[in-house]
Amino acid sequence: MKSGIIVINKPKGITSHGVVEKVRYILQTKKVGHAGTLDPFATGVLVLGVNKGTKLLEFFFNDRKIYYVKAKLGIITETFDLESEIREVNEVTKEHIDALKEVVFSFIEEYLQVPPAYSAKKYKGKRLYEYAREGKIINLPPRKVQIYSISNFKQEGTEFSFVVEVGPGTYIRSLIMDIGYKLGCGAVTVELCRLKSGKFTLDEAISLEEVSYDKLISLDDSIDFPYVVVNNGDKVLKGQQIYKSNIIEYSDFEKGDYVKIYNEEREFISIGIAERRSKFLTTLLKMPERNDRIVKIYKNLYEVT
Repeated sequence: MKSGIIVINKPKGITSHGVVEKVRYILQTKKVGHAGTLDPFATGVLVLGVNKGTKLLEFFFNDRKIYYVKAKLGIITETFDLESEIREVNEVTKEHIDALKEVVFSFIEEYLQVPPAYSAKKYKGKRLYEYAREGKIINLPPRKVQIYSISNFKQEGTEFSFVVEVGPGTYIRSLIMDIGYKLGCGAVTVELCRLKSGKFTLDEAISLEEVSYDKLISLDDSIDFPYVVVNNGDKVLKGQQIYKSNIIEYSDFEKGDYVKIYNEEREFISIGIAERRSKFLTTLLKMPERNDRIVKIYKNLYEVT
């Protein structure tokens, strides 16, 4: 079976796990996973790994993400969206309206955010929404999140929208709630779409109806790391490390970088961690008496048969 990454435009009303199950059924394989949950009411980019593509998913979890969000002032709910009962309806004054834009843009920074009680974040091996459905609300301590930019801000009456770029672990529902709390009248998310996750954009995302093996992005094209080409590809898959004498070709990299490893046939077979800078490797190549280890194997994409 072919392996790779597939980018889904998740429809509203289905969980991320539900999307995974549908793709497993369509492609007739159990090896499908996703690289970051989207709320059931949210739409947009959901990155899936298929077969050996699941081995790459960990490298996408820390990617920046871009969202379009639409929200409404004066409403507070348990889930910070309109998927649950309304807890409070507050008056929205002219002062709230006038202060809104300044308050929204004040969140462009690193700040402490509390994850929603109704979310897929895990606590003691169980997801928060599972506790919430049992009537047990788990209030986790706040964690630092990063809001990199806010753009395309629009405001019409008590409704407003914007595009936001965030770091990993940021909940947009919580951001909207925090904006509402800072204003003093509350706010709730009414629409949410992930426009981009790392390098993957909504423009290249496909619907569930379009899923097929032909739509897979290859393992090689899915990930943008520097690379080395080695002369011991078969032995790398058996656990042999990569020394100066094994390297045929390489791109620029720094110590500690993840590195794609290609065999003699230029096939992407493994991911390693650089133990030397490529500039130092250039120096080492002029020193025949030394054969330093250059790359430590981190993960092989294929098993030795």
